[in-house]
Amino acid sequence: MQTLSVKVARKILEADDIVSFELRPVDDVQLPPFSAGSHVDVQLRSGLVRQYSLCNHSDETHRYVIGVLRDPLSRGGSTAMHELQEGDVMQISQPRNHFPLVHARRSLLFAGGIGITPILCMAEVLAHAGKNFDMHYCTRSPAKTAFRDRINNARFGRHVHFHFDDGDAAQKLDLELALADPDPDTHLYVCGPGGFIGYIADGARDRGWRDDQIHFEYFAAAQPDPATARSFDVKIASTGRIIHVPEDTSVTMALSNGGIDIPVSCEQGICGTCLTRIIEGEPDHRDHFLTDAEKARNDQFTPCCSRAKGGILVLDL
Repeated sequence: MQTLSVKVARKILEADDIVSFELRPVDDVQLPPFSAGSHVDVQLRSGLVRQYSLCNHSDETHRYVIGVLRDPLSRGGSTAMHELQEGDVMQISQPRNHFPLVHARRSLLFAGGIGITPILCMAEVLAHAGKNFDMHYCTRSPAKTAFRDRINNARFGRHVHFHFDDGDAAQKLDLELALADPDPDTHLYVCGPGGFIGYIADGARDRGWRDDQIHFEYFAAAQPDPATARSFDVKIASTGRIIHVPEDTSVTMALSNGGIDIPVSCEQGICGTCLTRIIEGEPDHRDHFLTDAEKARNDQFTPCCSRAKGGILVLDL
């Protein structure tokens, strides 16, 4: 995968435990273009790779801007990012987009916490194009609300509704009102913690919104229930070799322990880097990358987090 060398031009504290990074090319050339909803893979010195959404206007080719929450449950990625300083150089991927805007008469944007990053770029693009939209931004408190000044000073500020958990009832998100009109020409975009996405998406479906009107992006996969964990085997189709996958080990880790490495990135079923074709067997899909229709075909899965429903999976490796 081709990477880009970028340096941290600016590091800004945007809210409690949230910093933004302005990334510029080391050689001062134009960066590859991107569309609203895009993300880049960031390669950290520790060897970790993490995905971060681009939150500046997609017309900009001289810089990328990302926002990073310091997660107390971090596996090392957010901590390593927060330790970066202005002038540091890193490698990133070219932008990819699994959360694109679609043409619609009207758009409703919902952001929960750090989920504001792709939503912010969408708001910039929609406002620039003169489109009809509203944005609801839900956080715990004003102190934890990243990019608040930028939003208030933006041309689209009047389209944004802030909702704080610690505020009075009058300013909290009224989902019944926000989703009252399931207009077929309106599309919903949701990003944030899994519970927030479920609350908005399920609420929309309950009120008559179609699935193809509801678009969302997870920043982390839900943690599996240990009670449902079970061991199984994977068979390598090209060699016939069988590798056992213990109940507490991912398929990618079991393969790696057996000397078989496949590309991985997020390790949470978000990015699709490790997507692998299945020749035989039924997978237990636990990712947020494949669509429901793709999962129903059972011909591919994400071995970083997904498992097997039966005793064996035959993989096209």
